Amino acid sequence: MMSHHSPLSGKVAIVTASTDGIGLAAAEALGQRGAHVVVSSRRQTNVDKAVSLLRSKNIQVTGTTCNVGNAEDREKLINMTVEQCGGVDILVSNAAVNPFFGNILDSTEDVWDKILGVNVKSSFLLTKLVVPYMEKRGGGCVVFVSSVAGYQPMQGLGPYSVSKTALLGLTRALAPDLAQSNIRVNCVAPGIIKTRFSSALWESESMTEEVLKQTSIKRLGKPEEIGGVIAFLCSDDASYITGETITVTGGINCRL
Repeated sequence: MMSHHSPLSGKVAIVTASTDGIGLAAAEALGQRGAHVVVSSRRQTNVDKAVSLLRSKNIQVTGTTCNVGNAEDREKLINMTVEQCGGVDILVSNAAVNPFFGNILDSTEDVWDKILGVNVKSSFLLTKLVVPYMEKRGGGCVVFVSSVAGYQPMQGLGPYSVSKTALLGLTRALAPDLAQSNIRVNCVAPGIIKTRFSSALWESESMTEEVLKQTSIKRLGKPEEIGGVIAFLCSDDASYITGETITVTGGINCRL
């Protein structure tokens, strides 16, 4: 009975930017399937709130602050996980920033450094840190959270969209090398999901209408609809999937 209901029992899962939105939903989905989840975000108050919410749902959870753009913070997150939970089996790299909205030609070097540093480089560097620990446990799973914008750049979100395209490439580049260590690397590209992070895209009715014109399922997505797909990719049900991106967009046309 236990194994059927808890397919991730005994697994340790790190989820970055996991105190809200898609990250929190991913942590909850992994926790409900038996994983011990490690949640993090930049503010301690947000971490505390997420930890108590997940505990109230009988999920095994540990929390810490982490700014993934900071090397010391990344190392602290991994070291704390290994010390307190015994190892790492799953990494969900969800943290992303978007400090810029406007014509891509108005974006500055600082904007690019910040967006690529957090959204792409930190995803790679976190993966590099967890790989030795996954190898010790005989394998593992890495999931990057990209976006439909990675396939179809969004107006005003040029640099952010490019960073999300880069994650599709990172997934493909890492998968063959890590497969030798029994580590699978996949990616999820959500459409417009109703979260605080994406609120600029759905706050006004006219914006929502524009978005819904592109979708087959005429509503915005919910964070838990992404969390479930992430949990699937981390489970044995997905044991023959690596190097892939699953688009979860309500039917927005995605081509690259």
